[in-house]
Amino acid sequence: MDTTRALTPAESADRAEHRSLRAVVRAGIAAVLPGEPLLRTGHLLAVSSLVNSGLGAVFWLCATHWYDAHVVGLSYAALSASLLLAGIGQLNLNEFLVRFVPTAGLRTRRLVLTCYAVSVSCSLLAAAVFLALVPVAVPRLDFLLTPVTGACFVLATAGYAVFVMQDGALTAVRRPGWVVAENVIFACAKILLLALGAALALFSGILLSWAGALVVSLLVANAVLLRRAVPRHERDTRAMTPPPRLLGYAAADWFGSLFRLAAYTLVPLMVLQSLGAEQSAYFSLAWTIGYVPYLLACNMGTSLVVESVRRPERLVEHGLRVLRHSILLLAGISALLIALAPQILALFGSSYAAEATTTLRLLALSALPNLAVSVAIDVARARRRLRWAIGLQMALCVGVLGLTEVLLPRLGVTGAGVAWLATEILIAVPLLACRSRWLVPAAERSS
Repeated sequence: MDTTRALTPAESADRAEHRSLRAVVRAGIAAVLPGEPLLRTGHLLAVSSLVNSGLGAVFWLCATHWYDAHVVGLSYAALSASLLLAGIGQLNLNEFLVRFVPTAGLRTRRLVLTCYAVSVSCSLLAAAVFLALVPVAVPRLDFLLTPVTGACFVLATAGYAVFVMQDGALTAVRRPGWVVAENVIFACAKILLLALGAALALFSGILLSWAGALVVSLLVANAVLLRRAVPRHERDTRAMTPPPRLLGYAAADWFGSLFRLAAYTLVPLMVLQSLGAEQSAYFSLAWTIGYVPYLLACNMGTSLVVESVRRPERLVEHGLRVLRHSILLLAGISALLIALAPQILALFGSSYAAEATTTLRLLALSALPNLAVSVAIDVARARRRLRWAIGLQMALCVGVLGLTEVLLPRLGVTGAGVAWLATEILIAVPLLACRSRWLVPAAERSS
């Protein structure tokens, strides 16, 4: 007996209207974003970074108005330490997921959950060891040693490791739109919780808001990833055979990533130790803003790896397209940051504009040579030429940290900006001059 109820004319019209609205939304997205997966994924990840950076700027704008520069500097240094420890603890498994999930087939869920478990365990251990060493290594961060703040620091470190990995997993299963969504959720939750912390006059409100927002974002994003995206990906790629020697690749890739991570996260701590909390706050705001074009290059590189795994024969074509496409975008953003640096920093307070304008301009300019460095690393990773990738990241780390150590006492926070620009140029110029060594078809290299 057929129990299906016939739809009324009003219900039929309502459903048709909903289908029309969905079609209009899809058409609008298609009109704005390219249809080719390489650029479409890269653009969506770039949108995610821009939205996150914009809302992140609102977060720090609120923080600088609700907390003094001393608290902001200490909080940013603590968050930089948390990001460093999360990067160490997650073993660069986000990039591992980007590289191998596209062809993981029926092993996708197990691969993702195994990476989560390993990363959480290592991150918890790394954060606990760091807290034990705070009195000796970074005594200015002793506010982390209270029970509640310390527990939040440890949990935030482990949570951020998973947060980064879920971005890699969502990108690998071609769901970059959800990367945008979960970053928006994270940023909005941070701002709301920051307001609550300021209202309660919590000294650690900045750190606590970060930890709370991570919990909200992780619950939403992983519900989508594990309940919807992964099952569909497993159905679509069930016939694929994962490549061998995954553990060796993961270990080498993680080792190389530590150098780039150190360059990104240790500089604020070096400024804190050398120049004090207020100067650390000035540099941290400049770095937060100047890092935006770095993120765009990283996003396009992630898309390059994902698509090159699926179509290895198009790696060189994709690499050249990413270089040509991204340089125009980055040039425009960098020019805008250089021109408007004083006005942007003035939003956070006149002292930020006075102390960090030159630093922000140098960091924005350094994003242009960084594009070549970033693409070269991603091409090497896609080809599994990890010695080349490790060498580039090691050179970046040694150059940035070494020059920062030398220049901070002489130039103040401006010295860190000079260190970034000089290092990126010194690496990018030889790369572009010798691009035939890393950006040519495999057949040409062997001939």
